[in-house]
Amino acid sequence: MDEDLFLKGLEKRKATLGRDYVERSLSAADGFSRPFQEAMTAWCWGFGWGDETIDAKTRSMMNLAMLGALGKMHEWEIHCNGAINNGVSAEEIRAIIHVVGIYCGVPQALECFRAARKVLTERGMLPDGATAQR
Repeated sequence: MDEDLFLKGLEKRKATLGRDYVERSLSAADGFSRPFQEAMTAWCWGFGWGDETIDAKTRSMMNLAMLGALGKMHEWEIHCNGAINNGVSAEEIRAIIHVVGIYCGVPQALECFRAARKVLTERGMLPDGATAQR
């Protein structure tokens, strides 16, 4: 593994997902999963997110659209928090979900809205007029 790419990725990963989340993930890794955690940090975060051609906010918005399209809701929720950390607003999250609904269908948009509502409620960011109901 390229140590420089890993360290660059670790910095990007912590900046987006939060230091506590990343440190918990790495601490929970064992001999079985640690090689993947290290490779993913170097490749996804060091190589992918480390490329400064696309800013972190735009990259987060792209991730939400792609993860929503794939229906990977656990990752979608994690990256929703990361997107907020990277400056994505509740209104922009709603607009991303609209695009997911147009291209991937209403049921998938509804799943994204459920996950977004959870994250936005936890962070006290629901837009005016929205309620924390499920």
